[in-house]
Amino acid sequence: MTGTVKSRRTGFSARQLELDPLIDDPATRIVVCCGSGGVGKTTTAAALGLRAAERGRDVVVLTIDPARRLAQSMGLTELDNTPRRVGGVDETKGGSLHAMMLDMKRTFDEIVEQHADRERARQILENPFYQSLSSSFAGTQEYMAMEKLGQLHGGGDWDLIVVDTPPSRSALDFLDAPQRLGSFLDGRLIRILSAPAKVGGRGALKFLSAGMGLMTGALNKVVGAHLLTDIQTFVAALDTTFGGFRKRADATYKLLQAPGTAFLVVAAPEKDALREAAYFVERLDAESMPLAGLVLNRVHGTGAGQLSAERSMAAAETLYERAYDEDTYDDDVEPADDAPSADDLRLVAGLLTLHAERLRMIGREERVRTRFTSIHPDVPVVEVPALPGDVHDLDGLRSIGGHLA
Repeated sequence: MTGTVKSRRTGFSARQLELDPLIDDPATRIVVCCGSGGVGKTTTAAALGLRAAERGRDVVVLTIDPARRLAQSMGLTELDNTPRRVGGVDETKGGSLHAMMLDMKRTFDEIVEQHADRERARQILENPFYQSLSSSFAGTQEYMAMEKLGQLHGGGDWDLIVVDTPPSRSALDFLDAPQRLGSFLDGRLIRILSAPAKVGGRGALKFLSAGMGLMTGALNKVVGAHLLTDIQTFVAALDTTFGGFRKRADATYKLLQAPGTAFLVVAAPEKDALREAAYFVERLDAESMPLAGLVLNRVHGTGAGQLSAERSMAAAETLYERAYDEDTYDDDVEPADDAPSADDLRLVAGLLTLHAERLRMIGREERVRTRFTSIHPDVPVVEVPALPGDVHDLDGLRSIGGHLA
């Protein structure tokens, strides 16, 4: 549900995003919060999850961001790969809130244990190549996030899953990661590297080493001198255990495109952050992902906008001149009882200067926001004001949730 909001300074109208109808709708099963790092994505996800829970939904918040702020703000000592119930939530409307933090390697291990018998699972889990792959392969974290999302959705225990995506350097890496990892595990590289195991004999190993000496030499530096042996052992177990990687990746990808999923792009009113947000919006559109709108965090405002920055600075300069003018405070002249002291003048001048600087910041934020909304007029926007401190408890999350609504 959207309305229209008009900027006081520019007069430009933007569509207003209203999130309560979205999270109240039983058809909404997944909300994905995405954006660059440092824009309040984790806090937004937590606040939205809390609000939905207190409005009657059974919610789990899945964070992939390694920051510990989510656990702290929810009063939990730690988050791990298992959903943990959050205390202090108003459950009078029948909702509940759980939170978890993705453990990339543990999720990978769970897949192995789920799809292999005990002996084969042991061989894979102890394999050096698998240990390197599951801990540090590019895209593994994002792929495991999608695996975990698929598990949570398939389990049917939650009315709503709120996902806090990784702060990737390249926007929306988590959309590409399943395909990258699936292509790796199913692809030509694995088949070529596993050729000695499938062909057999020293001749095949010699042929492979001659043809791919540079590549195997580089990989040996990463995973050790027994690379080929480790890969052969890994691939021997891979054929039956990981056959469903690509299938599950495709299923999760389609789930993200389906009705019932909503993407929220989170940004700050800064040039770089909104440039990234524009990329997110365009990429989501290209991938046919359902975009709900933009959450613009840490927007500054003032209750004294009628005093312009120019007038404020002019008054501050006048007061500074009076405060440092020797004639103003001549020792031979008795000041009036109600005359301000030099310290008073400097204090007021400082406050006027701060006011002018704040108005200039507000002006910059207005300009970059207007540029974004003029390029993407169909994207609804909700603004969350800048708060005086960090959010560190449920009351702070409730406050953010109120602004989101």
